[in-house]
Amino acid sequence: MSLDLAAIRAAHGRIRPHIVRTPVLTNPALDAACGGRLFFKCENLQAVGAFKARGAVNAVFSLPDADAARGVVAHSSGNHGAAVARAARLRGIPAHIVMPHNSARSKLRNVEVYGAKVTLCEPNLTAREAACARISAETGAVLIHPFDDYAVMAGQGTAALELIEDAGPFDLVLAPIGGGGLLSGTAVATKALLPSARVIGAEPAGGADAAESFRAGRRVNWPKVDTIADGLRTNCVGERNLPLLRQFVDDIVTVTDDEIVAAMRELWENLKIVIEPSCAVPWAAIRAGKVDVRGKRAGLILTGGNVDLDHLPWQET
Repeated sequence: MSLDLAAIRAAHGRIRPHIVRTPVLTNPALDAACGGRLFFKCENLQAVGAFKARGAVNAVFSLPDADAARGVVAHSSGNHGAAVARAARLRGIPAHIVMPHNSARSKLRNVEVYGAKVTLCEPNLTAREAACARISAETGAVLIHPFDDYAVMAGQGTAALELIEDAGPFDLVLAPIGGGGLLSGTAVATKALLPSARVIGAEPAGGADAAESFRAGRRVNWPKVDTIADGLRTNCVGERNLPLLRQFVDDIVTVTDDEIVAAMRELWENLKIVIEPSCAVPWAAIRAGKVDVRGKRAGLILTGGNVDLDHLPWQET
């Protein structure tokens, strides 16, 4: 299997009954601040509060019945885990979710509400993968990887498909990047539908493994990732993702945590919606001058809204 527009369209048909076609918002004040026209795809209003519902539903519902009956296992800092747990419940199969012990409480609750069995581990990729391997060996559960999976990427690409259908065409499309699942799907969909549009990934400077890998042409592992954007705390871009990023993405830029917090607050204040730090990274890149949208139409994917309301970042800085 590989990833192309046909796979993304097939994914959209498969998942449509189980997802929300999220709205696209605009805001004159944000347009004036950057000199362009911005269109925000609000995946914070998606099922489970994040775009991850798309990829998880596509992956889980793509499984043959015999494989699905054994259940699924996934590792996640929160949103992918909740999405897989929900997709498994929709299909009526067991779900095992491995989460770092420092995951946000709001995201842990989101997983538990769907009835998944949660296993906590150390906050690193090695521990996550080891726990998943053990659970899979013990139960036969099928791994649903958070990003290094073509079915997951195809599902994530449906957000860009809808964004372009509802508000396109665009000169640029921007999305955050952690492991690369969303950006891979976004880039493939965008370049197929809008060949002249630029696709830009945005990443926290404290976890810029994807940006470094993109430039080096090989996967670069960051043993330590330190960023407020917990949804983007991956150590290394996916093996299947990097070739797609190199082929279809025009650039990956980085922003600091301070820039992310300021951008997050501006989006709360102007769009009047709740988003998490990872969502704010593309707007942070624009407002910090890392991406020039003057005189252009730009689509941005707001990835999720699962944030601990008792510990907002501007209350702690």
